[in-house]
Amino acid sequence: MKRGHRDLRVWQESIVLVEMIYRFTDTFPKSEQFGLTSQMRRASVSVPANVSEGCARNGTKELLHFLGIASGSLSELDTLIEISARLGLGNDTEPIKAKIDEVSALLLALAKSLRQRTGP
Repeated sequence: MKRGHRDLRVWQESIVLVEMIYRFTDTFPKSEQFGLTSQMRRASVSVPANVSEGCARNGTKELLHFLGIASGSLSELDTLIEISARLGLGNDTEPIKAKIDEVSALLLALAKSLRQRTGP
């Protein structure tokens, strides 16, 4: 079984983002375990999960659909990071924000490349 998603830089960097989010939320109070901690972890995991699921589907159209879902999860995560920062939860958010920007750019570039190869 070929797992081409593992070769994609966007998948690799989104896995790094998941690791960053798990470490970041480890510092949150226990009272947030079922709140922001859970939401941030689910949103972060959704990014590489949707990239890999899209790669396993039949064709570019489905891959683009799952890349869109991954992008939405990434946007959700960005909002949750902002909320946590405003509430004074966690440590420095700048490295996470930079990684979110990087993964976002990679998602957009991959989607653009796929659209150019196949048309609208």
